[in-house]
Amino acid sequence: MIGASMKQSSPQISIVIPVLNEEICIGRTLDYLKKNSSLNNIREVLVVDGGSSDKTVQTALAHGAKVTSSPRGRAKQLNHGARHAQGEVIYFLHVDTLPPKHFDRSIMDAIYNGDKVGCFQMKFDSDSRFLGFFAWFTRINIKLCRGGDQSLFITKLLFEKSGGFNEDYVVYEDNEFIGRLYEMEPFKILPRHVKTSARRYEERGEVVLQYHFGMIHLKNYLGAGPEQLYDYYRRKIVS
Repeated sequence: MIGASMKQSSPQISIVIPVLNEEICIGRTLDYLKKNSSLNNIREVLVVDGGSSDKTVQTALAHGAKVTSSPRGRAKQLNHGARHAQGEVIYFLHVDTLPPKHFDRSIMDAIYNGDKVGCFQMKFDSDSRFLGFFAWFTRINIKLCRGGDQSLFITKLLFEKSGGFNEDYVVYEDNEFIGRLYEMEPFKILPRHVKTSARRYEERGEVVLQYHFGMIHLKNYLGAGPEQLYDYYRRKIVS
């Protein structure tokens, strides 16, 4: 298990990754995390499975992660992982997002500097100028430019104080949570980049998918609740 043999002498990170039928990605991601971080900083990697029917669980275990099961739903899975996290710092990561080399050092430097919550900037694993244009805005420290693909680090104390993710949100849970965090503490943007998969954009079309994501942001701004946001997502993005 990653970090299991280390005695805790300073704050450590629990990495929480929600998954559902991700046997293709999970092994690569776990190997990458192990090769690009230090055992001194990583307490554990928690893979939170939402009921996979493929070999996600077996693959995650084979690659050294802890695996725990949760009701399906990203907000539910993230909260479940946070409750079981043993580290003083929680790092929420999507399975198809790879943080920069020595990401753990960047996070711990921020923690030692007094930052309690923040994220990295983002790039796509694509040469698309269109996607690159939108990724550029992740360096700007406003709520509108945030998203789960940028990953998120937060002290466990602040997570507990915040009440965690709102499980009423089937989609937009990251944005809703981060929006509340902006009201509680200064939010740190680390000057390095995660690299996230552009697969959904390639499957659905870059302009079309970005338009629909923009509409979800607009609907939220105009007061739409979690059910209305999910209804739009289901009709325009999933269908």
